[in-house]
Amino acid sequence: MEKLPEMYRPVRMQAAGSSIIPVIADKIARHPGTISLGQGVVHYGPPETVEEKIALFLSDPKNHKYGPTQGIAPLIEAIAAKLANQNGIAIQDRRQIVVTTGSNMAFHLAVLAITDPGDEIILPTPYFFNHEMTVSLASCRTVCVPTLPSNHLDVAAMQAAITNRTRAIVTVSPNNPTGAVYGEEELRAIHSMCRERGIFHISDEAYEDFVYDGVAHTSPGAFPESARHSISLFTLSKAYGFAGWRMGYMVIPEALIDDVYKAQDTLTICPPIINQFAALAALEAGPSYANRHLIEIAETRGKVLQQLHALVPACTVTPAAGAFYFFIKVRTNKSAYYLAEKLIEEHGVAVIPGEAFGVTEGCYLRVAYAALPQPLVLEGVRRLVHGLKSLLATGD
Repeated sequence: MEKLPEMYRPVRMQAAGSSIIPVIADKIARHPGTISLGQGVVHYGPPETVEEKIALFLSDPKNHKYGPTQGIAPLIEAIAAKLANQNGIAIQDRRQIVVTTGSNMAFHLAVLAITDPGDEIILPTPYFFNHEMTVSLASCRTVCVPTLPSNHLDVAAMQAAITNRTRAIVTVSPNNPTGAVYGEEELRAIHSMCRERGIFHISDEAYEDFVYDGVAHTSPGAFPESARHSISLFTLSKAYGFAGWRMGYMVIPEALIDDVYKAQDTLTICPPIINQFAALAALEAGPSYANRHLIEIAETRGKVLQQLHALVPACTVTPAAGAFYFFIKVRTNKSAYYLAEKLIEEHGVAVIPGEAFGVTEGCYLRVAYAALPQPLVLEGVRRLVHGLKSLLATGD
């Protein structure tokens, strides 16, 4: 693909990384039969009642015009009820809900609303690559703070990383790519730190429904005194099989609403109304819809973990109580990207290399286990285990 000469490329575009997903997808397309354990989606679709809501949307000609920047009123009300019931977040005068075209857009809006060029956003590493890209595209600086060996937060290191240009600390729990679920104590520590230092805590909770082994998800927006500095991001993509519909939402301090509206109006004018009707159907189906699928995903997770243990001690498989990922460390001098290429080309399985998540030391691979039915996932993991053993044994 032809590229523009660097003299025509803005500095912010050169600074931003590229999404690894289309790169891996292109390699998969060139090797038919590859099983992808790469993309972070679920294999099931949205509730059947979505069709009824789409019919309702089509019955009113007003829905073909622009809608409210914030989102349609029935959906805002449904989100407020969900937040109160599931997350313990009360929407009062000091908070606002904004519907967005996915939680990636919500993060983008948040960064635009709270930063000036040159400001800093702290990301625990490994990070979600789209977060790093957004910070760079906003002409800001990503400050990476490595997590602990357990993949949990290094609170002291994050405290030390704050400067007078820091505008926010970002946490993703359950985590992408590691699957770690941050505990209430560590999230409270980050939250208090942000309040005391006058910065925002951006909490990405895209995987809130995917927790295992009795582990609980914690929403920092439910903590006392959180309304002024807490920005909470949510999505319907994961739990409701809605990835392609691009529906998410954010809970923000009242003080940010005007600036978030400016950014939303400039980028999308309003969230697509037809998708908002579909989102309403998903929320009306409630958590029970995702929960019945979660039973199968949890079973798949257990079987995947059993298979991955065959890689020990050549690999370290860190416990992961959430999302639908394992982030495995491979003991090799080869790069993760190199291994990912070889696994596709020679062994018919795709995973995501750790470099994409800001990991600069060691070789890590992210393994996703929810995008395909269980038999395909297990076959993919079988190929992964066989492929890594082969590649490590031959020095390749």
